Amino acid sequence: MATLRVPDVVPPPSEDCERLKEAFKGWGTDEKAIIWVLGHRNASQRKKIRETYQQLFNESLIDQLQSELSGDFGKAVILWTYDPPKRDARLANEALKSRKKSITQLQVIVEIACANTPHHLMAVRQAYCSLFDCSLEEDIVSNVPLPVRKVLLGLVSSYRYDKELVDMSVANVEAAKLHDAIEKKRLDHDDVVWILSTRNIFQLKATFECYQQKYESTIYQDINSCGSDILVSVLRIVIWCIDSPEKHFAEVIRASIVGFGTDEDSLTRAIIARAEIDMMKIRAEYLNANKTSLDDAVIGDTSGYYLDFLMTLLGARM
Repeated sequence: MATLRVPDVVPPPSEDCERLKEAFKGWGTDEKAIIWVLGHRNASQRKKIRETYQQLFNESLIDQLQSELSGDFGKAVILWTYDPPKRDARLANEALKSRKKSITQLQVIVEIACANTPHHLMAVRQAYCSLFDCSLEEDIVSNVPLPVRKVLLGLVSSYRYDKELVDMSVANVEAAKLHDAIEKKRLDHDDVVWILSTRNIFQLKATFECYQQKYESTIYQDINSCGSDILVSVLRIVIWCIDSPEKHFAEVIRASIVGFGTDEDSLTRAIIARAEIDMMKIRAEYLNANKTSLDDAVIGDTSGYYLDFLMTLLGARM
């Protein structure tokens, strides 16, 4: 399901570090060497490279990348090189501290809480405290207005059971509770927040199936019919990230590309976040929904080393 290509025989971290150090020497940076090394290493391998680089040269690899690279390419490489929980903690902080709290910003929090494992969410929360001297929850309270605040707090504060356990009687009861709240347009009702933020992913998928069988429309469609305010948009993304994250990220990529300008931040985030998880599914969903390949869309809307790096993460043989 991942598109990241890691060589069958991976050089030792010291060799990778030497190659990166060489790429930084001289009057110009060897961007192709940076892409070749970092763009073909998984998270644990990148962690060893960061640690080894610090040991060998007594300097931070991240700091060196920040001084050598710039623009969208530099942002993408640095985000990729971060430890994933610290990367997501930084993205969450950036979204929460943005003056404009549109769905583009708030969906970052939903993705972290609903499209990743419970263990990853816990690691992000710990990294957030370490990096910013306050909790993720505190910054949500300080920066997000009600009623969206209530939903986001529930999502980031919970710890879902991560095994495949489903109780169909519970699914039927909770489908009815969700339908009642949606019918009354009480989307921030305690039942809605509690069900969506605490039940395991498999249980929620069963609940969504029960909902469709009982009411002859999907929960996504019924939430969508409640209007166009920010709470409706957030809950739509919650449903997608739980039930079909590949649909959500395919839409993030499409939305980042359509129109007169490219939203490079969203495009970068989507590819970097999912290259090691489910990008093959996202690629298939993108083709199904848009009748064009994701690769062609990225190639048509980006250029230079930024394009080369994204395509490397998408599995192209660069």
